[in-house]
Amino acid sequence: MSSSSSSPPPPPPPPPKLPIPGRRNILITSALPYVNNVPHLGNIIGCVLSADVFARYCRLRGYNALYICGTDEYGTATETKAMEEKCSPKEICDKYHAIHDEVYKWFDIKFDKFGRTSSPQQTEICQAIFHELMKNNWLSENTMQQLYCDTCQRFLADRLVEGACPTQGCTNKAARGDQCDNCSHMLNPTELIDPKCKVCKNTPHIRETDHLFLELPLLKDKLVNYINDTSVAGMWSQNAIQATNAWLKEGLKPRCITRDLKWGVPVPMEKYKDKVFYVWFDAPIGYVSITASYTPEWEKWWKNPDNVELFQFMGKDNVPFHTIMFPSTLLGTGEIWTMMKTISVTEYLNYEAGKFSKSKGIGVFGNDAKNTNIPPEVWRFYLLMSRPEASDTLFTWTDLQAKLNSELVHNLGNFINRVLSFVAKPAGAGYGSIIPDAPGAESHPSTSELADKISKRVDQYLDAMEKVKLKQGLKIAMGISDEGNAYLQGSEFWRLYKEDPISCAIVIKTSVGLVYLLTCLLEPFMPSFSNEVLRQLNLSPEENLSFSEEKGESVKAKTPWDFLPAGHKIGRPTPLFEELKNDIVSEYRKKYAGSQAERSSKEVADAEATKIANQLRSTTLSEGGSKKEQKKQPGSSKSKAEVSVAKLDIRVGLIRKAEKHPDADSLYVEEIDVGEEDPRTVVSGLVKYIPLEEMQNRKVCVLCNLKPVAMRGIKSHAMVLAASSDDHTKVELVEPPAGAAVGERVTFAGYSGEPEASLSGKSKVWEKLAADLHSNGERVACYKDVPFTTSAGVCKVKTIANGEIR
Repeated sequence: MSSSSSSPPPPPPPPPKLPIPGRRNILITSALPYVNNVPHLGNIIGCVLSADVFARYCRLRGYNALYICGTDEYGTATETKAMEEKCSPKEICDKYHAIHDEVYKWFDIKFDKFGRTSSPQQTEICQAIFHELMKNNWLSENTMQQLYCDTCQRFLADRLVEGACPTQGCTNKAARGDQCDNCSHMLNPTELIDPKCKVCKNTPHIRETDHLFLELPLLKDKLVNYINDTSVAGMWSQNAIQATNAWLKEGLKPRCITRDLKWGVPVPMEKYKDKVFYVWFDAPIGYVSITASYTPEWEKWWKNPDNVELFQFMGKDNVPFHTIMFPSTLLGTGEIWTMMKTISVTEYLNYEAGKFSKSKGIGVFGNDAKNTNIPPEVWRFYLLMSRPEASDTLFTWTDLQAKLNSELVHNLGNFINRVLSFVAKPAGAGYGSIIPDAPGAESHPSTSELADKISKRVDQYLDAMEKVKLKQGLKIAMGISDEGNAYLQGSEFWRLYKEDPISCAIVIKTSVGLVYLLTCLLEPFMPSFSNEVLRQLNLSPEENLSFSEEKGESVKAKTPWDFLPAGHKIGRPTPLFEELKNDIVSEYRKKYAGSQAERSSKEVADAEATKIANQLRSTTLSEGGSKKEQKKQPGSSKSKAEVSVAKLDIRVGLIRKAEKHPDADSLYVEEIDVGEEDPRTVVSGLVKYIPLEEMQNRKVCVLCNLKPVAMRGIKSHAMVLAASSDDHTKVELVEPPAGAAVGERVTFAGYSGEPEASLSGKSKVWEKLAADLHSNGERVACYKDVPFTTSAGVCKVKTIANGEIR
């Protein structure tokens, strides 16, 4: 008998998923990321991450879900990138598809298929749809004027042209020929003011050329009926409805579906054999072709509207292609297609003081996130808590730090570690890693009260997630952790362990149940976190990660002590999250400032500077200079050391009462709680700017270590911070986030240390630091460019941008 040591062959891949009769079958797509660059955090939250959360939720609930995505590879942007990198379009696609795939795997994105649009299936399906549209007379031929570059000897596709946007009121001087990123208007290259060829920078001129058009005006009735029916039934997000209605209101026009390019799906007509399909026409068909590369039975997903629900995720700039163009294309074939039911659209995630930009290399990109050593579950959590669902949101490093430290470390991680660590303690101090029994839990007062709260929160969570309100779902789940912490702390379980063992067992078994519940509800958001908690619970993710009606898991939320059986032995608890320190945040803010190109140049410059410094260290002083001359002169940077903003004792305060000063018409007298035994009396000159009713019971930022000063007979023991406009006609209070704790100190990333007990007038510390206090362009209160930060996030003013703070 052979004693071969060769390892067994890997198991065959599972068969492709197909719709199952009688089950809820959900087809999920995210906008296909373009393949000409590395995705940044705004791209990731805008499409693939949001769709991944919903797909994971569907699987958790036992739905038959298929998540399809891939790289969008045809079109002008690919040709342009290939020119820049001096290679072929296919080589560009191969390179960046692999980069995208690696980034998404690191972010724990779980596609059922991550494919490509440069595939034989794309050509076959795209051309088949074209033939149906042609047969049904929804296409027309027309001569159009197009920009031609004599230097490059080619017609210029829209993305090869840049110029000033013609839209009234828009100031963008570098709009693309297809769309203005500033005002989101769709454009034709010939509409641009002072257009330039992006390749050679010369001015092109207009020539006539024939193209094919999709007759959107003729399809309008079919399209409007679809939109009216589906936008309500599918609960489209409000921003998707607004963008779609704006297009319809402007009036539909025939849209060109061909382009003078080489890299794309060829137009199957002799007259147009040198043209390809325009990317807006062929890219959405990529959802279908990628499914076809996943299974030859793709029509069971895409031509099965009675049994399949289609959910699509994207950023707001992609809405018209999915609510106008793609539906019109499918409707025009006359065939039965699975049409989009629900669309979830995000606004923009902005970066620090500006916008994320792939083209300009601004922001934190997927590979950057990986290089920070901040775990993917933290990035996922932060991006989803900041998901721009109704309006643009702002990424800042200090906000990431605040959410990680307060929500994940001190709330969620603290609760789970306290519970499991106590269970793991040896008998006499804990339960020897064995979950105790909890007879009578349903009649235990605080436990039954908790169960009612948790049951309601679970219902709210399910409702939010079914409506694709992902940020709300995450906040509700984190609220369960809040409830668990309050329940555990309020029980004084360490005392019960000795004085009331039965009650202690009820509290601990219920708390372990909450740990398991949180593991399930948070898995769509932080899958690697959930896998780690299950490991610490000594449970298998494959067997235990479920929250379906069929298995009765959601019912157990009413009796959380029943989630895990008594006698189950848990694994070894370890801390789940690490705090992000100020010095690390400061380092990242500096490292990822500017564009990727600037960072690369800075790295080269820094390396050169280090090289020169090392050379200088190894040489002796020249004969003409002495060591004495090398000493620092008066007035050097060392002698004028920077005063640290950490010397300011700025706290979150709550105005308990405010009234007019009895002897000064321009002054208020406030009683402000700053976390001390008694409130402080503060006098503020805000009467002209802020109504008295708006000064009542509100949180403010208070400078607490100024020397007390008498103002018209009343001594003021602090100062309320406010921003003023350039002409000082408008003043607004600096406001902490709603969740900031009264009395907590406002901090500044990169500046550590304790505040001075009192800022003396001689040192001029306040005067020196005040010169750099301001609101930035995003209305965030800052010292220099570092935000005022609390445990609940950054402090802001309502409307005053770039105003001084005093």
